[in-house]
Amino acid sequence: MRKVVLYALLSADGVAESPDRYVFDWDEAMDANLARVIGTQDAVLLGRRTYDEWAPHWPTADVQPFADFINSVPKYVFTATEPDVPWPGTTVVETPAERFVRNLKTQPGADIGIHGSIQLARTLLAADLVDELQLVISPTLLGVGRKLFADGDPTRRLTLTQVKGTPSGAVLATYGVRT
Repeated sequence: MRKVVLYALLSADGVAESPDRYVFDWDEAMDANLARVIGTQDAVLLGRRTYDEWAPHWPTADVQPFADFINSVPKYVFTATEPDVPWPGTTVVETPAERFVRNLKTQPGADIGIHGSIQLARTLLAADLVDELQLVISPTLLGVGRKLFADGDPTRRLTLTQVKGTPSGAVLATYGVRT
């Protein structure tokens, strides 16, 4: 069965939205980690908000290795309406995310990534459909912003499988999600 891997950039206090507000230094260890994570993925799940932010940006971006990856990988965006900006390789999914992802996990293929997409990540975590968290924790306390994990989310036990500091002070943490 395929794994669903959530890759998220976070401030040290858990803010996940607008990483440009808290990730000030990006280093080679973070690049290598990202290349390793996306190198195992052959599909990406996106929420509508992330899709609307990324579709106009990534097709012309040159930030590697992510630009080539996100522009070539099949993308599934969860929304009830067709997006205004087309992005090649995108499939609009109108069915509930839990049902779609449960089925996608049984199909042949590599890992399935969630990038950005805070609400979608929360939904899939609550449904026990996320298998691994790949967190890049920036050494910044932001104090305000949408967090990946919110008050009221169900308790989830994690197993730390890898942790590494980077030259810029970020922490790369890999957790398996216990079911």
